[in-house]
Amino acid sequence: MKVKVHKLFDYLLETTAADPPECFIGFSLSRSPRLQDFLPDLDPNLSLDWNGASFLGLPALRQRVLDQAGLLLPLDSVLITAGAAEANYLLFRQLLCAGDEIIAEAPGWPQAGVMAKAIGATLVDVPRHETDGWRLDPDAISAAISPRTRMIFLTNPNNPTGRLIPEADLRALAALADRHGIWLVVDEVYAGLEWAGPRPPSIAGLTPFGITTGSVSKALGLQGLRTGWMICQTPGVIRDAMILRENASEIMNSLGEHIAEVALRPDRLADALSRARAEALVTLDRLDQFVTNEPRLSWHRPEAGLIGLARVTGIPGETLARSLLGPPWRTFVLPGSAYGQPDHIRLGVGGGPETRLDEGLRRLQLCLQSLLADATD
Repeated sequence: MKVKVHKLFDYLLETTAADPPECFIGFSLSRSPRLQDFLPDLDPNLSLDWNGASFLGLPALRQRVLDQAGLLLPLDSVLITAGAAEANYLLFRQLLCAGDEIIAEAPGWPQAGVMAKAIGATLVDVPRHETDGWRLDPDAISAAISPRTRMIFLTNPNNPTGRLIPEADLRALAALADRHGIWLVVDEVYAGLEWAGPRPPSIAGLTPFGITTGSVSKALGLQGLRTGWMICQTPGVIRDAMILRENASEIMNSLGEHIAEVALRPDRLADALSRARAEALVTLDRLDQFVTNEPRLSWHRPEAGLIGLARVTGIPGETLARSLLGPPWRTFVLPGSAYGQPDHIRLGVGGGPETRLDEGLRRLQLCLQSLLADATD
């Protein structure tokens, strides 16, 4: 079946076709570094030919991926991909068949639903409840398992609420995967940006059925490299994903892999995460203050990552987002309807000063006032 566009991507397509926003209150990645930041560490004689290179990806990069995840696994446990999105795609295509069931969280990253429909699998949503701070209940995951369940797909921290799955719950989920023989895929693209506790362990280290996906896009702001990965202890999973990728993007781009390897070197990674955390935390505090003081908004402050969901009172979230995007406001937020949450908007703390956050918040407040005034006329 044809892959259909999901609402999140459809909305982003609309925004890129219109006049560019002047302010962003929904930026979902750290401020991007420049190519010149990496040039001193790159060999100008580097060949861009990949003949003779490993189809799994640059060995040094795969080691960096394991190191940053805190995993002592063989290099062949890692496959380098075109971002975490491709890693997830390869897993959906190779591990799911028509008639299978996949359990996913709601709200959650919508790729699982799009791919399940295209494959002919059934999506089984397990809700995260706002009244419970968006916590994921492992018992609810367990109750959703049926004889047709083939995969559980989660994000940690959750995209879009920023709620973490703590280690005890991850271990409970790993035990479920072991007991039922179900693939447990956890997308960790925001790992390293935790605000309310330590980074939880990567699921690939907790069970042979665990598969970690990640990338350098979000926490490090290197989205343009399109460099991500999957990690799994089970060799067949990595091989099958590599075979499918050979019929799509083939091998990764050499330059992107070398830049990513530099970015993930321990000292550079620590410095980059420290800068990203310091910058994002200031923005998060500012955003939290704004939401607290704005009577028409409320949220559970994110525990990790760069995004969170805010409830809007008195007006649908999509109405607010679309109005805010147009003149005279020209400010971007993502409607919560992209995640099946029509009474919300997604707020983001990434991007740095270029997002013009304070001006965007001023415009958001004025837009809210205008829309609510029109609604009461």
